[in-house]
Amino acid sequence: MAERLRIVVHGRVQGVFFRAHAMEKARSLGLVGWVRNAPEGTVEIMAEGEREKLQTLLMWCSVGSPAANVQRIEETWGNATGEFKEFGIRW
Repeated sequence: MAERLRIVVHGRVQGVFFRAHAMEKARSLGLVGWVRNAPEGTVEIMAEGEREKLQTLLMWCSVGSPAANVQRIEETWGNATGEFKEFGIRW
């Protein structure tokens, strides 16, 4: 059964290719959704898929891209809506 996970990543996560690496990781896991830079300097991810794969993405976010410095992560779980067809970057 598909679930939805919203992740907000705090730290030095903008300008370090975090979104591109997150998209690559999510796609490799077969997840759908999006990643974007938020105005307050965080990166927000909305992903849907199998819980185990979402948990893998969540663990990846605790480290992030090679140049990132992740300080903390917020996570919110819910039911998948099925609204996404693929995983991409939102601007």
